[in-house]
Amino acid sequence: MRTALFVTCINDVLFPGTGQATVRLLRRLGVDVEFPMAQSCCGQMHCNTGYRADTAKLARHFVAVLGEYDRIIMPSASCGQAPREFYMKAAEQTGDGKLALDTQAILPKIREVTEFITDDLGINDVGAYFPHRVTYHPTCHSLRMQRIGERPMSLLRAVAGIDLVELPAAEECCGFGGTFAVKNAAVSGAMNGDKAEHVRETGANVLTAVDNSCLMNIGGRLAKDGTPVRGMHLVEILARTRADGPLPGIPMAAAEVAS
Repeated sequence: MRTALFVTCINDVLFPGTGQATVRLLRRLGVDVEFPMAQSCCGQMHCNTGYRADTAKLARHFVAVLGEYDRIIMPSASCGQAPREFYMKAAEQTGDGKLALDTQAILPKIREVTEFITDDLGINDVGAYFPHRVTYHPTCHSLRMQRIGERPMSLLRAVAGIDLVELPAAEECCGFGGTFAVKNAAVSGAMNGDKAEHVRETGANVLTAVDNSCLMNIGGRLAKDGTPVRGMHLVEILARTRADGPLPGIPMAAAEVAS
């Protein structure tokens, strides 16, 4: 099975460690993952702001670069949903019949990373070790669009040493929503303030999610409020093993200290 990593723009530019962790984790699980260098943006922000012709152009590039692979792995529920949500619309609105056919062929190959690990590989325990107190934020696209459900939590529960605590009002949006945060800054800020307060209630030292965009948004508010909580993409937790030891600068979970 030929497998490609579509790293996404935000990870490539701002969070390269997430892409590196994804490759490290998948290779540890026996997946020979490739990184096509010609990959570009998925086109989500273009479609969200009404640029359907530009979305179609990026969609054509997406299928040209990745169409020959059997699986396309994305460490982002938001970008993973974009082709499913937008490419057919872009094809219809630009009258591109070939893009519509190519989209139909490529969509079944796309997997959010936790979906790939649990469903395609049939694995819940990836052999990770992370002896810290962690809470998980289910991002809107993972919860409502991709519907990946309990997959991230099942993977986190199997991590050795972890103290996993439930996030209050977890299903509430963090207020990011890409352009929503720009166009509706006051509402977005209020939503993010609520989310940050719920994170503080957990006493967690690490906040994790499957979308770095949301972690960036919540992390910015936590930093502004002077709350020392580290945001980490879920794959960065799953990629760590006992050989890596505890994360430097982060308090260890009480149970691990006691042992």
